[in-house]
Amino acid sequence: MTQDPLPPTITLNATDWQHFLDSLYERDDRLERRAPDTVVAPDEEVDAYTLSAHVEALRSGEVDGDVWGTLEDIEETAGDEEEAWTKITAFYRSRGCVLVQVLDQEEPEEWLLSEALARRLGLQSMRGSGEQEG
Repeated sequence: MTQDPLPPTITLNATDWQHFLDSLYERDDRLERRAPDTVVAPDEEVDAYTLSAHVEALRSGEVDGDVWGTLEDIEETAGDEEEAWTKITAFYRSRGCVLVQVLDQEEPEEWLLSEALARRLGLQSMRGSGEQEG
């Protein structure tokens, strides 16, 4: 039996990450990506905090992703935060989630999104030069 390959890791630089966030909007609790030059209402604009409500897990210097709470949710234990994040990442990636890593940050910036959400938001088309396969 062959194991399915893990989804790719998408690596973005800080500028591309910010452009990605700036291109999102939320309407009726649904996150979408707007076409260039499309204007949305101020209450539909998305920042990292808004995005965090739509992802499976995250480790971020800007948004508290509650790594320990997430680890508990998946019924795992770890000795430190790095080990905890490694287990969280393995758990969600084995279930088809896409890992987005943002380079050039003082603290780790990593987000786990369902493959369907990543596809709908066009993340696969933003694959950076540091992209890694499964």
